[in-house]
Amino acid sequence: MEATFRWVPVTAIAPVAWGATYFVTHRFLPADYPLYGGAIRALPAGLLLILVRRAVPHGSWWWRSLVLGTLNVGAFFALIYLAAQALPTSIASTIMATAPVAMMLIAWAALSERPRAAHLTGAGIGIGGVCLMLLDGTAAVSLSGVLASVAAMAMSALGYVLAKKWSAGIDVFSLTSWQLIAGGVLLLPVAAVVEGPPPTLDRPAILGFGYVTIVATALAFAAWFTGLRHLSAGTVGLIGLLNPITGVLLGAVIAGERLTPQQVCGVVLVFVGILLGQPVADRLVTRLRTVRAKRDARDRRTPPGPAAAESA
Repeated sequence: MEATFRWVPVTAIAPVAWGATYFVTHRFLPADYPLYGGAIRALPAGLLLILVRRAVPHGSWWWRSLVLGTLNVGAFFALIYLAAQALPTSIASTIMATAPVAMMLIAWAALSERPRAAHLTGAGIGIGGVCLMLLDGTAAVSLSGVLASVAAMAMSALGYVLAKKWSAGIDVFSLTSWQLIAGGVLLLPVAAVVEGPPPTLDRPAILGFGYVTIVATALAFAAWFTGLRHLSAGTVGLIGLLNPITGVLLGAVIAGERLTPQQVCGVVLVFVGILLGQPVADRLVTRLRTVRAKRDARDRRTPPGPAAAESA
């Protein structure tokens, strides 16, 4: 159990890094360039990871890299970039918070990982907490932004489960790098046709792309796929709820936003939801069941006392 639990903090690197992506995209990156934005984020990150593990795809991994690169990188980055520009962070993050449920259902169908009651309960509590944290009824909603966010959530949930299914025998750096390269290569020609010349980047945009490329992509995706290899899809999906928590806390620390009592309750609920799906919770439940079973067995072996005998 301890060997499994150690992968939880590794996996958590990803949603914590992603938690700042909406803020960085909305504040520093050029608007109206979702395709170039995705390509600039993906390609350098993939090439950086290739330097760590220089391996060329072989066999079925060629077409699988293309499929996963489209789902997890190419289409996902473009859609999430569009959502970040069209929606307030609160709405986009809330929609993405439903990803754990989607991952559990897809993993059930594709990997025969039946969702546990604790995972489903944790997901429900976590999503409720995200709604308390982020939704105040005042944010304007763009239909195109909502559709982009929902599509990004669904495609990434499918892509993550497929990556877990297809990752046997492939090291994590190769698994991640070739997805990023495939997704970036797919985006570039489409970006050139749809968006014309690439955007001119000022210093804040360069620094912003530096963050989303190195930290929120190369490092985060390697950590995420490592978690998918060692943990169940339901557990990893719930860890992903650290994403909106990070966004809220960054707003409080960087922008000086004051957390309301409602938001504090939401943060607590999200943490409770995450903990319910973790290996430590499994260990605690198993221990409690063992203690109860031993107690019941001892009670069955204990002969009735004098009072019980007289009443009989």
